[in-house]
Amino acid sequence: MASEKQIVKPKEIGLWISTSLVIGNMVGAGVFLLPAALAAYGGISLVGWLFSSLGAIVLALVFGRLSKMFPKKDGGPYAYSKLGFGSFVGFLVAWGYWISIWIANAAIAIAFVGALSVFFPILGKNPVAAVSAGLGAIWFLTWVNSRGVRETGIMQLITTILKLLPLLIIILGGFFFFNPEHFFPFNTSGENDFRAIALTATLTFYAYVGFESATIPAGNIKNPEKTIPRATLLGTGLTMLFYILSTVVVMGMIPMETLAASPAPFADAMEIMSGKWGKYFVAGGVAVAAFGALNGWILVQGQIARATAIDHLFPLIFKKENKKGAPIYGIIIGSLLSSGLMLMNFSDGLVEQFRFMIQLSTLCCLVPYLFSTAAYVLLALKKATKGKNPIFIHLLGGLAFLFSFWAIYGAGEAVVFSGFLLLMAGVPIYVWLKISSEKP
Repeated sequence: MASEKQIVKPKEIGLWISTSLVIGNMVGAGVFLLPAALAAYGGISLVGWLFSSLGAIVLALVFGRLSKMFPKKDGGPYAYSKLGFGSFVGFLVAWGYWISIWIANAAIAIAFVGALSVFFPILGKNPVAAVSAGLGAIWFLTWVNSRGVRETGIMQLITTILKLLPLLIIILGGFFFFNPEHFFPFNTSGENDFRAIALTATLTFYAYVGFESATIPAGNIKNPEKTIPRATLLGTGLTMLFYILSTVVVMGMIPMETLAASPAPFADAMEIMSGKWGKYFVAGGVAVAAFGALNGWILVQGQIARATAIDHLFPLIFKKENKKGAPIYGIIIGSLLSSGLMLMNFSDGLVEQFRFMIQLSTLCCLVPYLFSTAAYVLLALKKATKGKNPIFIHLLGGLAFLFSFWAIYGAGEAVVFSGFLLLMAGVPIYVWLKISSEKP
């Protein structure tokens, strides 16, 4: 009991740090590679960007409204799904979301090391050095997160500003080197226009995963009923603006056939603008982007497990906090799993497995989005008063649900099947927890 009294309440975070958590978790290293991935489709890929952006905004609106309805509920997608559909669905959502985080963190750590290899070539040649750098990033940020939510948030605010700087410079300077002819022919994918738009929308939605981040540590946010919706929409809107403008500029600077083969499209764009030093500038931006995203997701992995454990749907060890109020065991266990995955993927010939890991992580996020949007309709209708329009509730929730379902479909059969197996692997854990909690 004495040790519990020594625990201090974590300092609360405000609008700007909450917004930086949203932006920082969305803008990872992957966005710096997207122009190359989209170039194979031609200018029509920008239409796909538009669709995924609209989907992200609709989902952000749903999560913003849910956070207003339940401002002090920690856990985001888990909490809303549990309120709407009960403990079993809530557990599956938390389980899938938690898995998606530590899978993604392993991939982010690898991307961080890849960016650093531009400055330290030994990281691209020596597996031991590469593994050491990746593990160092994971465990340094695990320590930062152990210091409390506010300290993590300050780190997130700093890295968010630094990671957006290369994108801003390219947006402002790239238009002087812009050639609109690069966008024609408009569709070079070999697919019909509808299929090409669907493919690029699913591909680009990965860049928006994380918009719900401010809803997860709700109990540590000042005025959550106002701050969380504002941070969610502001963060999503700013990120969308940076994404689309920077992608348009890069595509307008570099011919599509050249861009499609580029391993570092933003670095190539900066080299056109400023010479060789631009490559190093962008590599630094990629490293900071990965570092900031890793910091934010380590925070989220501890918070989502803590919120679930408080409801006795995760082992109770996940709700234990240190003197700073951080869910220390949840943070450490997630980082151990990320470290193990990162070690498994640091060898030659595993590029496809690495990509599969990212797709699987995205799918495990989309399932919580699907249940959360359905829960929004049920919960909003229950809380609706005379001034509320049920048609709008159905429309907003229906659009968000359909988009989430469409994105899951676009992930492909292999990824969906693997994701289903991962979700079902949690069922024995749920049964064990329920039996344990019912024992006298």
